[in-house]
Amino acid sequence: MGQASTRSNRSVVYETLRRKVLTLELPPGASLSENELAAALGVSRTPVRESLILLGEEGLVRVFPKVGSFVSRVDAERVADAQFLREAVELAAFDDIPETLDPDVIAELRANLEQQREPGLDIERFFALDEAFHHGLLRLSGHGRAWSTVVAAKGHLDRARRLGLHETNGVGRFVDEHHAILDAVVSGDISSARDSLRSHLRAVFDDIEKTRRRSPELFAADDGTVPVRRSIAVWE
Repeated sequence: MGQASTRSNRSVVYETLRRKVLTLELPPGASLSENELAAALGVSRTPVRESLILLGEEGLVRVFPKVGSFVSRVDAERVADAQFLREAVELAAFDDIPETLDPDVIAELRANLEQQREPGLDIERFFALDEAFHHGLLRLSGHGRAWSTVVAAKGHLDRARRLGLHETNGVGRFVDEHHAILDAVVSGDISSARDSLRSHLRAVFDDIEKTRRRSPELFAADDGTVPVRRSIAVWE
C-alpha cells in the first residue's frame, strides 16, 4: 500500500471514529477495542491505533496503561473553552454584517428555518440544520470560512449539545431563538441579534447541568477515576 493510500485510509478511519464519538454512537465512557474497531471498519489495527492517538490529542479518547482506551467522558471545562471560542467568533462577526444583506444567504436561512419546523425531525437532522444556520450567519458577515475553525475546536461542545438535545423535550425553543436572531439581523437591530445569539449559545450550560444531574457517569470527575475493563467497562 502506497504512502498516500495509507494516509487516506487513516483519514477515513479517523473521521469515522470521530463522528461516532461526536454523535454519541460511541457514548462517553465506552471502551474501545482496536481489534473490534478494525474488524468493524474492515481495516488493519494500524489506522485504528493512529486514529485513537489523534482523538486522544483532542481529548475525545483517553488511554489508560494496562487497562485500555475509552471514549472520554464529557469535560465541562473543555466544553466551556469551546463555547468561549465559538461565542467570540460568532458575536464578533455581527460587527461586519453589511447594511445590504446578501439576499441568497437570507433565502437559504429562511428555508433552513422552515425545515427546522418539520414535524418528527430527528436530533441529527436538526443538528445539521442548526450547524448550517450558524454557518449562514457567518457568511452574512463575510466570515463564512471561519466556520471550519469553529467546527474543529468544538468537538467537546458538540457532544454536550447532543446530550442536551436528548434531555430536552423537542427543539421548538431553539428554533424560536433562531427566528428571533435572524429577524433582528434582517431588521438591522444588530444589538438585539447579538444579545439573542449570546443567550442562545449559552443555553447549553443549563442543558449540561440537567444531564449531569440525571447521568453523572457521562461526565468527567476531578478525582482521577480510572475505568476497569470488564465485559462492560466500569468506571470506579
